[in-house]
Amino acid sequence: MIPAAFDYRRPGTVDDAVRLLADAGDEAKVLAGGQSLLPLLRLRFAFPELVVDIGRLDALHGVSEDGDSLVIGACTTHHEVIRDPLVRRHAGLLAAATATVADPAVRHRGTLGGSLAHADPAGDLPAVALALGAELVLRGPGGPRTVPAREFFVDYLQTALAPDELLTAVRVPKRGGWGFHYEKFSRGTQAWAMVGVAALVRHADGSFADARIGLTNMGATPLRATAVEDALRGVSVEEAAVGRAAEAADEGTAPASEPAVSADYRRHLARVLTRRAVLAAAGA
Repeated sequence: MIPAAFDYRRPGTVDDAVRLLADAGDEAKVLAGGQSLLPLLRLRFAFPELVVDIGRLDALHGVSEDGDSLVIGACTTHHEVIRDPLVRRHAGLLAAATATVADPAVRHRGTLGGSLAHADPAGDLPAVALALGAELVLRGPGGPRTVPAREFFVDYLQTALAPDELLTAVRVPKRGGWGFHYEKFSRGTQAWAMVGVAALVRHADGSFADARIGLTNMGATPLRATAVEDALRGVSVEEAAVGRAAEAADEGTAPASEPAVSADYRRHLARVLTRRAVLAAAGA
């Protein structure tokens, strides 16, 4: 299909982009890599009067260090995230999960910030941001503000971004010494995850010291499997103990039922995939 008519602007600076959004109000959409927005435009699920293209703003690209955190520009592509040595060293879970997103063509165009701002609960990276404890840096007319990932995802395809704000960067705490793994189940290699599990664990002397687990597609927003995290702390790193803890993976979730997959099947997948992800993250 052909999108409805809209105006197009490509600002030269982040401040210019914010001014365009402020002037347009609810009638503007932001274009970064376009892998989420363009299908919505083609299918006429979105009817913006203005599209603001931020994809070429140098200030929104790249990865840097800031103390105990990495700062990743919102327009850094998935391909760049996967290959970046700082991400691979300090946030390996993000690199590993990003490598499972769609296909190479999408990964070369899609961006980390675009994926998070789109906030599809079936997307892989929102749950990873939760598990990592990431913070999202937003810029509006009043200046920048930082929102924890746990507060950023508000509802299905809804975030804490105001209409006149731009997601400019993602701050990711360095997680050196943590084991990690991203496990998902989908209908095909390029399909959305029916369920995904992002696992981070620390263990010593044969027992889990800490765990952080994010769930993909188990509700209207990404979720933390806090019941599993609590159940793992202090237990031995072995399959039976992890299996018992993983039985709590669907607590507090509200998965959707679809013709191809029921809510009960998603709950089953959450338990199975959590066990696999935790064991793999622990190297067991």
